[in-house]
Amino acid sequence: MTTRLGLGLPQMRQYDIGKDVPDVARAAERMGYESLWVFERALFPEPATQGLYGVEGLPWPDTYRSVAEPLVTLALAAAVTERARLGTSVLVAPLHVPFQLAKSLASLDAASGGRVVAGFGTGWSHDEYAAASVRPFAERGAALDELIGVCRAVWGPDPVVYDGEVTKIASAVVGPKPARPIPILLAAGGSGRARRRLVDHADGWLPTGMGAETVARQWRELRELAAERGRTEPIRTVLRVNTRYSAKNYEGSDRRPFQGGVDQIVEDLAAHAEIGLDEILVDVQSTVRDAEELKDVAALVHERARAAGV
Repeated sequence: MTTRLGLGLPQMRQYDIGKDVPDVARAAERMGYESLWVFERALFPEPATQGLYGVEGLPWPDTYRSVAEPLVTLALAAAVTERARLGTSVLVAPLHVPFQLAKSLASLDAASGGRVVAGFGTGWSHDEYAAASVRPFAERGAALDELIGVCRAVWGPDPVVYDGEVTKIASAVVGPKPARPIPILLAAGGSGRARRRLVDHADGWLPTGMGAETVARQWRELRELAAERGRTEPIRTVLRVNTRYSAKNYEGSDRRPFQGGVDQIVEDLAAHAEIGLDEILVDVQSTVRDAEELKDVAALVHERARAAGV
C-alpha cells in the first residue's frame, strides 16, 4: 500500500495569495495529491528577540516575513477543490480564541463536505505569544487542552456546555456542525506530557521529517506509550517534510534530509515511507521562485515518488 501524499499550499511572501492558492490547489488535486496543508506564522520579529524554534542564534528565514493566515488560505483552496482533505500543520493553539476557532473549523468542514483535518501545536515564539495569545506562554499546554475540549464540545450535539478557564458556555445551540467528526492531530514534541496528551485526547500525530531513524524511534515510543495507557484506537500519522529544493542534486556528505534535487527528495521520502506512517505532507514552497515552479516541482515529486513505490 502506498503512502498518501499531501502538498503544502503557497502562503509565503513570493506568492499572490488570491491567485496562486486556488491555482496550486486545483493543480495539486489533478496531480493526485490527496490533501492540502497550511501552517501558521503570525509575525516576523525585527530585531528577533529569540532564535528560530527557540534556538539561540538561529535566524528566522526571510520567507517568514509574510505568511498568509492559514484558515483564509484553506478556504480559498476549499472553494476550488472537491476531494482533497484540508489540513493544518499546525495551528498554534494559544494564538486563537478557542470558541471562535472551533466554530471556524466547523464552518469550513461543513462548507467543504467534511474534508478538514485539524492539526494543533503550542508554538515556541515568545513574540507571537506577546502579540496574540489568549494565555501566557507558561500556560501553553493548558491552553491547548482547553482548545481541544472546546472543539469537541462545539462540534458535538446541542446544547453545548463547557466550563473552562477562558471559555464559558452555559448552554447553547452552536452551528453549523462539521459534516463529519473532524480529526484532531497534535505536533507533540519530546515531552512526556505532550505525548500523553496526544495518546489520551487526540486522533493522531504530526511529526516532522528530521531523518528516518529519528522519526521511526519517536513513532515506536509513541506506540509503546499508547499501549501502556490502554489506547486501542489507531493513531493517525501525517509526516511534515519541509524541503530545501535545488535545481541540481546537492553535493556533499553533510546533506540534510529533503535537501537537494527532486531525486534526492524522493529518496528521502522513500526512506521515511518505510516507517509505515499513513501520510506524508510535502512542502516545497519556501525554496522555489513562484507558483509555476512550485507546481512543476510538486508534479515531479509526485510522479517519481509513485514510481518509487512511495
